[in-house]
Amino acid sequence: MNVHSRWRDQSADEQHIEWARRAFEATAPFASGTAYVNFMPGDEEERVQGAYGENYARLMEIKRRYDPKNLFRLNHNIVP
Repeated sequence: MNVHSRWRDQSADEQHIEWARRAFEATAPFASGTAYVNFMPGDEEERVQGAYGENYARLMEIKRRYDPKNLFRLNHNIVP
């Protein structure tokens, strides 16, 4: 699930981020626990492994083999 929120006034960032995170947390028990990493905010690195679920270890090995210098790293990614 993605809680998609937008607002115009930067001074309201904290208020809007807070309600969006509360909505996400309230619905988390009903979600599968995975995520689409391109929709994750920059401060949620700890969710990357959960987003890939049981595939994470295999993807980490592939990343280690084909991208050991982490060239493809601009979004939340699997660190080699």
